[in-house]
Amino acid sequence: MPIKIPEGLPAKSILMAENIFVMGEQRACHQDIRPLEIAIVNLMPLKEVTEVQLLRLLGNTPLQLNITFLHMASHQSKNVQADHLSAFYHVFNDVKYKRFDGMIITGAPVETFPFEQVNYWHELTDIMEWSKESVTSVLHICWGAQAGLYYHYGVPKYLLPSKMFGIFPHTKTTNDYEILRGCDDIFYVPQSRHTELRREDIVVNENLRILSESQESGVYMVASRDGRKHIFVTGHSEYDPDTLKMEYERDLARGNDIAIPFNYFPGDDVNKAPLVTWRSHANLLFSNWLNYCVYQQTPYEL
Repeated sequence: MPIKIPEGLPAKSILMAENIFVMGEQRACHQDIRPLEIAIVNLMPLKEVTEVQLLRLLGNTPLQLNITFLHMASHQSKNVQADHLSAFYHVFNDVKYKRFDGMIITGAPVETFPFEQVNYWHELTDIMEWSKESVTSVLHICWGAQAGLYYHYGVPKYLLPSKMFGIFPHTKTTNDYEILRGCDDIFYVPQSRHTELRREDIVVNENLRILSESQESGVYMVASRDGRKHIFVTGHSEYDPDTLKMEYERDLARGNDIAIPFNYFPGDDVNKAPLVTWRSHANLLFSNWLNYCVYQQTPYEL
């Protein structure tokens, strides 16, 4: 799929080197097609890394996408240059009168704080409230999933005794939802979090459905009852092969009490390259979301 992204975005050269079809604005304007409008609320600290990870997966269907990156005006990012944000990102006030076919809300390293103590919580809740009428489908990732479930449905999160960290096997709890179409009976997902959702808080809500979970890492995928408007995933299917390795080394350098990522290094040997077991599910998740939750549901005229 051709992804329309701003000229000069550093991710463009990386994706082109991987033979992922990206398109600049000049070429896109000459195509007689209505691209899907996708907003990405990027809350991750290493924004340029997350851009590549998400665009790589969004580029795996025949649909044309127009990507709009959003950052929080109420938060000062410490790990990205201000000129990168000013050149390639918008804030909510820039887009609040627009409509989008789809939106992704990423994870964020703030999960140990109560939601209301996150300095951009009110801005994020404004976006989530606006999305009810202005976005066809929203994909929430990791902390973004916890934040969305808490805001829309009052589902709490809980601190874990130790970090949920590694590659975990997951299973489907139903075959009735299109977002799961083509998923294997067992598939693998990276998890990296200090908090969890509990199934007992979800199953009592008639507006929610658990679609996938893991015996080891708990609830993975939750959807609004229609299976399309809100998709919540607790893991990081978008992660690169070495992302958990870098997180592990970072935590060690900080002196944190961190275990070797589960089921990640062959034989738990940190000197061996991680074995990637989650790539196929990651591509299927994003292509199913774009196809069944966005493209087949959104109106032609936004």
